[in-house]
Amino acid sequence: MIRITEPGRLRLAVLASGRGSNFTAICQAIDEGRLDAEIVVVISDKKEAPVLEKARNRNIDHYHIALQDYPDKAAYEQEIIKKLQAYDIQLVVLAGYMRLVGKELLETYKWKIINIHPALLPAFPGLDAQQQAVDYGVRFSGCTVHFVDDGVDSGPIILQRVVEVLPDDTADTLSERILQQEHQVYAEALQLFAEGKVYLKQRKVVIK
Repeated sequence: MIRITEPGRLRLAVLASGRGSNFTAICQAIDEGRLDAEIVVVISDKKEAPVLEKARNRNIDHYHIALQDYPDKAAYEQEIIKKLQAYDIQLVVLAGYMRLVGKELLETYKWKIINIHPALLPAFPGLDAQQQAVDYGVRFSGCTVHFVDDGVDSGPIILQRVVEVLPDDTADTLSERILQQEHQVYAEALQLFAEGKVYLKQRKVVIK
């Protein structure tokens, strides 16, 4: 069994591709004293991603690193790794980062990359999880904070929150309620890392 982080204030990097609502929720948790952490850098693969403006408004260092500017994905990820190492990052937080994490990042930051997915994994991995849940007719869905591995939403599960699926739900209405839970549980999971409580035993997460 391995301990993922020692107790102490976390140095976080956020990788995001879009609006950054989970980034904002994490910042609010820090501001309110619910999370002992600091977001020290934000990286986006999209030049116009609103998350970059949100980072700028909070005076957080931020970078646009585009895959198309590099000869291959390995070179692209090596550039991201250079940035993360320069900031002495302890955990990499994916917040709407719409790319699969490759071998370079996974090997350099093994068990130090986490993500949140809008379903109760292992059900409904991948894109359009909320639509998958509505189409399947499940009674409950939710969200999952998990470690990132080389699969699609297949890493060890850290925390989950359950959201009831209502009879008249659409993907949009379900997404809205799931997102409310995402904003709470992501910060709660990160605080467990700040307290040094997260351990990994094979693929099972143990919270001590």
